[in-house]
Amino acid sequence: MLKIYLRMWQVTWAEQWQYRANLLMYLLYYLVSPIVLLSVWRTVAASQGSVKGLTANDFTTYYLTLLIVSHFTTEITIHVLAYKVQDGTLSGELLRPVHPVMTNALMFNLAFKALTFIALVPVWTLLYVLFRPDFSGVTPATLLMAVPAVMAGFAVNFFLGAIITTVAFWTTRVYSLSEFIYAFAMLLGGTFVPLDLLPAAVQRVAQYLPFQLYLYFPIQLVLGKLAPAQIVQNFALQAIWLTLGGLGFWLIWRQGLKRFSAVGA
Repeated sequence: MLKIYLRMWQVTWAEQWQYRANLLMYLLYYLVSPIVLLSVWRTVAASQGSVKGLTANDFTTYYLTLLIVSHFTTEITIHVLAYKVQDGTLSGELLRPVHPVMTNALMFNLAFKALTFIALVPVWTLLYVLFRPDFSGVTPATLLMAVPAVMAGFAVNFFLGAIITTVAFWTTRVYSLSEFIYAFAMLLGGTFVPLDLLPAAVQRVAQYLPFQLYLYFPIQLVLGKLAPAQIVQNFALQAIWLTLGGLGFWLIWRQGLKRFSAVGA
């Protein structure tokens, strides 16, 4: 199985290099929103001194960390697989003795991250030089704990994206559904605004949803702003959502394949 993943990596890595302009456009798409939000909140905090206790430096470190975390935890399965379901080309992949999502789509995601990370580094470095943030709260221990949090966060998001993608077996409006959920993730995951600034009731709801587990939780973990009890709780929630996501995807995928074969695609 390891050889299969290695070969898939080689193929998708080579394929990604053929679409460098497209990759750059995707990277810019993911960068624009956090950078704009960083500028807005930093300006507001600087003019008022702080926003609910968050200073300009807090917003700067938060969004610069978000750029890195979101890069590793976002996923693009819908752009890899949905059109294959809709035009029937998934049939060719189903003939292979490997799972189309857990091999090809997964390796495509990883190759995409590896290649765009090369372009992200100089952009992030430039932002660091411009804003000069104080990352004194970051320690080797917080970085070490953030590694499994980011990996689990990506897995949670990957299964969530895979579940949304398999809805393409039933409807052609799967992209609209994806954008709708993405809007919720922007708000309840901590991209649009740090969860600290949301109403208390919304924070309590967001705490148990999967969105903050692949954004807000790893960010706060890196910055050293979580108590031990909060860290344990969020790791437990990641395990729960990872289990639910894997099981949910397995069930929906099986039902979707029955429908896919039934229509003769």
